[in-house]
Amino acid sequence: MTPEADPSSPEASGGITVHAEHSRLTLDPSQINALASRMASGEIVLWREVGIILGDHDLVRDLNKTWLGHDWNTDVVSFPLDEDARARGLIEGEVYVDLDTAEEIAPEVGATVAQEALRYVAHGLLHLIGYDDATNEEREHMRNLEDRYLAR
Repeated sequence: MTPEADPSSPEASGGITVHAEHSRLTLDPSQINALASRMASGEIVLWREVGIILGDHDLVRDLNKTWLGHDWNTDVVSFPLDEDARARGLIEGEVYVDLDTAEEIAPEVGATVAQEALRYVAHGLLHLIGYDDATNEEREHMRNLEDRYLAR
């Protein structure tokens, strides 16, 4: 554990700010904070300043296209903001969650919209921590971590 990041502290999820940007769908901020707190403890990081933006297809697709060059809908995009701080376990960044995608996919996977959206939050936070999903093995590892943090 790095000295700066003490996930057992009461402030472990204190750096999480939730922004509801969708016109009709939302997610309970207390569920997001509880998930983030579990993840901070498990990953031994501290959420220094993280925005969770709950958006729609248009918002997330525009970010996906503008910043990642992908002109398609996606469930979540993450933007780490301070790589040096991340190396010390202090996480800063933004996670944009597409609630429209959660609403569309949830019935297909036997989940509620909230459960599916929380999976996207977990996935985005794992990216901020430094996990990648470029290979099948990395995707499987991230999925296992998501499952672990969502099951608690």
